[in-house]
Amino acid sequence: MNRKRIFVTGATGYIGGRLVPYLLRLGYPVRVLVRDKNRLHGRNWVDEVEVVEGDVLHPESLDHAMDGVEAAFYLIHSMSGGDDFHRRDLIAAKNFGESAKNAGVNLIIYLGGLGNPKSDLSEHLQSRQDTGRALAQSGVPVTEFRAAIIVGAGSISFEMIRYLTERIPLLISPRWVFTSVQPIAISDVLKYLTKALETPESKGKVIEIGGADILNYGDMFMQYARVRGLKRTLIPVPLLSPRLSSYWVHWMTPVPANITRPLVEGLRNEVIVQDDSALKIFPEINPIDYETAIKKALTGLETGKLETSWTDSLASSMGDQPPVVLKTHEGLIIERRQSVANATTESVYQAFAGLGGKQGWLYMEWAWKIRGAVDRLLGGVGLRRGRRDENEVRVGDAFDFYRVEEVKPGEMLRLRAEMKLPGAAWMQFETKSLDSKQSLLIQTAFFAPKGLMGLLYWYALYPIHSLVFSGLIRELKKLAESNYT
Repeated sequence: MNRKRIFVTGATGYIGGRLVPYLLRLGYPVRVLVRDKNRLHGRNWVDEVEVVEGDVLHPESLDHAMDGVEAAFYLIHSMSGGDDFHRRDLIAAKNFGESAKNAGVNLIIYLGGLGNPKSDLSEHLQSRQDTGRALAQSGVPVTEFRAAIIVGAGSISFEMIRYLTERIPLLISPRWVFTSVQPIAISDVLKYLTKALETPESKGKVIEIGGADILNYGDMFMQYARVRGLKRTLIPVPLLSPRLSSYWVHWMTPVPANITRPLVEGLRNEVIVQDDSALKIFPEINPIDYETAIKKALTGLETGKLETSWTDSLASSMGDQPPVVLKTHEGLIIERRQSVANATTESVYQAFAGLGGKQGWLYMEWAWKIRGAVDRLLGGVGLRRGRRDENEVRVGDAFDFYRVEEVKPGEMLRLRAEMKLPGAAWMQFETKSLDSKQSLLIQTAFFAPKGLMGLLYWYALYPIHSLVFSGLIRELKKLAESNYT
């Protein structure tokens, strides 16, 4: 089938970043709009799309951006940009709509927010719906989907639920915790968005979408806790206002206050599907329930199938990022270190592929031995397993108390920890060529804490981990350079 070109905004965001590869798998040629091309660095699909730089707040930058485009996805909002996000949302939508009309675009697909438009909507939800109306005023047919919480690793609303439930055994529950909500899985959102491209009946309509369950936020906390095997208790505190709640969420999660405030203030609004047009227009889509959506969202934490884009987005292949990066991402705590070695990628790979077993761990070997002994006392595997082969590496091999999860000869080695831990942990080593004589060595520790104990474990041991891991990358660099010379 000869499909026509699709235009996607928000490609560096949560929805857009997942929509682009989804469209490519369906066979659509894709053009993306970004303010800075460098922000796409590390996306494994970047070479398969056409990239255009522009800003919807600057209409002159949109000239010809949509030439030859059949349909355009509008997945932009200004919530993190300050208190006047509502005004900027309307200006951006107006600019985009006019540019789409001038370019002859036949359809705009927009993802907005659920909520009864006749009720007293929060500024955030009102802005989402007003944006849809501003797009439609351009004269280009708009398919506007309205959704509540989107359940998926990385979705801001879901990450708030995840972090609060993981970190706090006694969950303070303001009045909004008992507001009705109809969450929907990211996989179902992507199905609706892409099906609209081939469903003429959806043109010009506002379509409310939601998952199989209607819950309240308290139910969502407790179901998440049950899936993760955590014991949690809700403590009703009805006098805690949405604004005060937003500060509480800010301090308890990595989500900044300028985002938690409009989100939490919107939680007072009931957000459930009132119109069944989605079922009529898209009968082939059967949204999954919340518990199943949670399990899908947690797949990376439970199985260790980490997306390579997480790694690519945190370090530059040219080594222009800080030598140490510590951050949280989609439920993982990530510590990234990198160093330039005067050696080939082959020498660097040989250095980290030889870890464990007889060679050991190069730095503070006594600390590794103590950790192995403690693990044995706790009933774990310890360091005694060694390695199957001191030179060859293959998936499934034991590396002392690690197990090889993925290996790309000459490029990358990922090890999953099998010691007793309040969570799941990985160590990943990568090498990238800078030129014929230099290579970048990247060492990453991933930790997915389980509950409060997992967080306490990480931060209690972080000083010793920092010392050990910084020494390890220095010794790996030395070993690679000595192998090269």
